[in-house]
Amino acid sequence: MSLVANTGKLAGRTLFITGASRGIGKAIALKAAQDGANVVIAAKTAEPHPKLPGTIYTAAEEIEALGGKALPCIVDVRDEKQIQNAIDAAVKQFNGIDILVNNASAITLTDTEHTDMKRYDLMHNINTRGTFLASKLCLPHLKNSNHAHILNLSPPLNLNPYWFSLHVAYTMAKYGMSMCVLGMAEEFKQYNVGVNALWPRTAIATAAIDMLTGDTSTSRKVDIVSDAAYFMLCKDPKNYTGNFAIDDDVVTEAGVKNLDPYACDPKNVNNLLLDGFLDDPVAKSQHRATVFTVARRRYHTSSVNHKEEKPEAKATSSGQIPQLFESISKSLSADLVKKTQAIYQFNVKGKEEGVWHIDLKNGDGSCGQGEPKSPPDATLTMEGANFADMFAGKLKPTTAFMMGKLKIAGDIQKAMKLEKMMKSLKNKV
Repeated sequence: MSLVANTGKLAGRTLFITGASRGIGKAIALKAAQDGANVVIAAKTAEPHPKLPGTIYTAAEEIEALGGKALPCIVDVRDEKQIQNAIDAAVKQFNGIDILVNNASAITLTDTEHTDMKRYDLMHNINTRGTFLASKLCLPHLKNSNHAHILNLSPPLNLNPYWFSLHVAYTMAKYGMSMCVLGMAEEFKQYNVGVNALWPRTAIATAAIDMLTGDTSTSRKVDIVSDAAYFMLCKDPKNYTGNFAIDDDVVTEAGVKNLDPYACDPKNVNNLLLDGFLDDPVAKSQHRATVFTVARRRYHTSSVNHKEEKPEAKATSSGQIPQLFESISKSLSADLVKKTQAIYQFNVKGKEEGVWHIDLKNGDGSCGQGEPKSPPDATLTMEGANFADMFAGKLKPTTAFMMGKLKIAGDIQKAMKLEKMMKSLKNKV
């Protein structure tokens, strides 16, 4: 539901949008199309993805159905020749480029030890290098426009160590996009090219997020980002540049007084999941204490240093946590293993302090006290009471993580798969 009215200011303008076959990129394209804009859909998806809907061709159909003109181009932003060919085709068909939206991005939420260098290279080549390259190649044409914008979908440069400690490789790659804004905004002032960044305050409901967590009820609709991007791209680039904007701040400036309709679930308007890189004022004090390291047989936080034998020595066969794992063990299945493909270690703190695990990668699955036989994909540390609430469905892992109640080491994306797993278990546990 779009709450920012179209003004027609982008009529006849040409937008070059990377990653525009689905999600936020496509939403921005559709919003501009309502003005009668020309949109170059620069994305890799020419064939349908088995789990994610949309191709450059289906996006083109939607754009033209709304009154815009579309040019679908197969583009991998890592490939300079593909970007240049798409730019040349855009200039030939639309006589220039007015706006570049650097939306294409790769994400892997792993800590240093668990980051495969192929994934590291992918994130840096798409996020940082791809953004720089597309901006460089579009610049000669942006110079010729009287309404030239570059908009990067990237976060404010928040140097809180917390955001680096979680996934330093992804943080560096995403901040690379933001540093392009910082530098190019100043560099391109002489050409009257506005360069800005836009980032969502909360999680945004896209097909990718749904596939990752299986739940978008605490997210906002993609419309809030496309509304914000539209309002920003309608501004005078001579006077509007170098901004790191947050979506709800922008739409509020645009005159939207009630943000509730953007929520996916009206019941969760006050319980939305915050996006990364933004410090929640309420949880900020908790965030300061969340930098921690996890070794194979011990874990350490800023307040507690547990020796190897301590967690298992204190765990008992009675209590809420052992009973919970006993129930979980009865609910494991080969189908759940096939869907999850992850091993979890749980470092439980508090009265029932101990180490537990769930193996959903091997056989029919297994769980129990102590560390898993194989290295965990994700290690989760939290208080026993919060742990019980999480498996009872009262506390979602993503919410607990963003509130500082849950600390994660390893593959954060696999940790978030716990939400899907718990949906299968909650009626049995």
